[in-house]
Amino acid sequence: MTTAGPTPDRGTAPSSVVLPRPPSLPPLLARGALRSPFKRPAPDAPFPRTRLVVPSLRVDLGRLAAYERVCGFATGEDALPVTYPHVLGFPLAMSLMSGGDFPLPLLGLVHTSIDITRHRVLPATGMYQLTVYVAGLAAHRRGTEATVVTELRAEGGDVVWASSSTYLARHRTDGTGAVESPAGAAEAAGQERPPLPVVEEWRLAGDVGRRYGAASGDRNPIHLFALTARLFGFPRAIAHGMWTVARCLAAHGTPPAALVRAEFRAPVLLPGAVAYAADDIGRFELRGAKDGRLHLTGEVLPLLT
Repeated sequence: MTTAGPTPDRGTAPSSVVLPRPPSLPPLLARGALRSPFKRPAPDAPFPRTRLVVPSLRVDLGRLAAYERVCGFATGEDALPVTYPHVLGFPLAMSLMSGGDFPLPLLGLVHTSIDITRHRVLPATGMYQLTVYVAGLAAHRRGTEATVVTELRAEGGDVVWASSSTYLARHRTDGTGAVESPAGAAEAAGQERPPLPVVEEWRLAGDVGRRYGAASGDRNPIHLFALTARLFGFPRAIAHGMWTVARCLAAHGTPPAALVRAEFRAPVLLPGAVAYAADDIGRFELRGAKDGRLHLTGEVLPLLT
């Protein structure tokens, strides 16, 4: 999905806040939930200009191994999976999005897409500088979308990995806003895209959300148990969107220097069965094994340097 673009800077210079380590996620999730009823989302609302920076970050190899196992990546290699820097930056993103100056409510906020640029394979034993900031807001036909950027720099200052995630807050609009991707526009018009060739089917256990939450730190109640998910309108727990991307990329493979794009289309209920599909030009998708419902679309492209 492409958006109408971030809200232009109104002259407020960004500032950097240096942190010794990423903050703990549970207090941030609680803070964001408590503040959500008081938020008034709008594409022209002011948003935080602060850049959060952890200057000397080392990866916890134990947590990394747990992440690799639950997502299907090979373990024991001195290399970060292409999606893992998102996990490293997620607490900083939550710190910004749970703040009083972020205009979108954290409750109900939907991760709609992620674009990742990896310039080279990243050693798991390396030291990195992590930076996260809100790039802007944009009108969407279903509400307001925020773009959050995560950057990882190696020693020497070069950006070696970067991502741009969009998060949608649904609210009443006039029906105009961001122009969706061709696949999204076709689906909105009732035209289903032709399925990609199925590579394999995966049966997903009911504890996938809990296992991913333990490895990533993202213990959002909608992913943990049917009971807690029902409090937010889901019939059962749902898989983390970033788990679905990681699981697909573990099966698909990623060149050392690559562009990855993914759109989250519909939640995956747990337990359940899904079909992983891919073609020979880098596209992949995840569908319901029985009903064919489209959950995720994506593509992997080599990065031309």
